[in-house]
Amino acid sequence: MTPTEKAARIIWQHMDSGEPLDALPDALRPASRADGYAIQAWLPKLAGDVAVRGWKIAATSAAGREHIGVSSPLAGRILAPYAYADDATVPALGNRMLVAELEFAFVMARPLAPRARSYHVDEVLDAVAELRPSIEFPSSRFDDFVHAGEAQLIADSACAGSFVFGAPAADDWRRIDLRAHRVDGTVVRNDRVALEREGIGANVHGDPRAALTWLVNELSSIGVALSAGQIVSTGTCLAPMAIMPGDEVRGDYGVLGRISARFGHHR
Repeated sequence: MTPTEKAARIIWQHMDSGEPLDALPDALRPASRADGYAIQAWLPKLAGDVAVRGWKIAATSAAGREHIGVSSPLAGRILAPYAYADDATVPALGNRMLVAELEFAFVMARPLAPRARSYHVDEVLDAVAELRPSIEFPSSRFDDFVHAGEAQLIADSACAGSFVFGAPAADDWRRIDLRAHRVDGTVVRNDRVALEREGIGANVHGDPRAALTWLVNELSSIGVALSAGQIVSTGTCLAPMAIMPGDEVRGDYGVLGRISARFGHHR
């Protein structure tokens, strides 16, 4: 068994059990972003050869990057068992971040293969089938994820937790300036509003469409294709909302739709 697979097995064991991980052993710790992605690539197989439902982007804002001490956004795989439909109850097991994030998600109509030349935003958008609201409940296997470092966080699938995807927006979403589009978030606790927050698309790497393009080019740089049917959740539009088990999270995207999910007590 290679050191890369050994490291991935440790991460998967903690992902599956919900038990916190202090750090990977020194001999198995990734030394670079490329090492981190190589470890991450093992996770679908170790999870039981599950499908990769799509991809997430972490740290798409300067504040997010500063918080976890990384130099650029990070890409992570969304495994099929961790993807849910609108109005789902997602597991709280092992989640120590305890926040919810409202994001724009793009569903791909056709694949974008790795290549030497960078993809431009227009050709990336031409490969998109749908825009959907999404909620991420991020989670890290590392107990001290703030200081885990860039390479370990990538190995940890960029703090991928559970994802809830809403219904497709109307086809005219392409005519909307997503940078200026407002997203309102609400946390309901014990049938009362516990938190309200608003944000805009510009908080996502300047533009959710630019974040999607970044993801395509990041995958291309490591020889990975973005496949048809996969969905990309591009990063939070607003400051992460603190949550507790039992809370309901609601997102209002105006003409682009609404979404809700409950942060459950069970696995």
